[in-house]
Amino acid sequence: MDNSNNQSSFSLISFFAGLTTGVLLLAGLMYAFVPSMMLTVHESKFASVEETVSKLQAAISSHGWNSPMVRNMNESMEKGGHPSSRTVRLVELCKAQYAKEVLDTNPEVSTLMPCSWGVYTGNDGKVYISGMNMGLMGKLFGGNIAKIMGGSVAAEEHAMLSEVIKLP
Repeated sequence: MDNSNNQSSFSLISFFAGLTTGVLLLAGLMYAFVPSMMLTVHESKFASVEETVSKLQAAISSHGWNSPMVRNMNESMEKGGHPSSRTVRLVELCKAQYAKEVLDTNPEVSTLMPCSWGVYTGNDGKVYISGMNMGLMGKLFGGNIAKIMGGSVAAEEHAMLSEVIKLP
């Protein structure tokens, strides 16, 4: 009887040790990989930030979206007393139909709107466009957000970007 209790205790300890190890391994992998998966970075077809911004705005408009603002991050940093030698712009984009569909059910995600792309000069002198991975972000939220942001928005953003980025 005593041997059977020892085996049960050992099995239970082994189970929890394995479970704990698995959870810690999964947490470590998420910590290592999820942040880089949340952002997408693409090289621009164009040599300057200004031309890339202009072409992005044209692509946004041609797909029925609007670009309410381009934020000049260099001016903002300089006004704050911290000039940067790297050229950075934020290109906002919005499609009222999608915004309404998401905000009617999930107004808490208004903090993510309007969407924006960062356009900047990299350390190598090339121009890059960065943005949120809408497909993955939509899946993480689930429900209507997954349907709109992870579906329609992600597909249309991909179409817009394909006009401006270097494709593999």
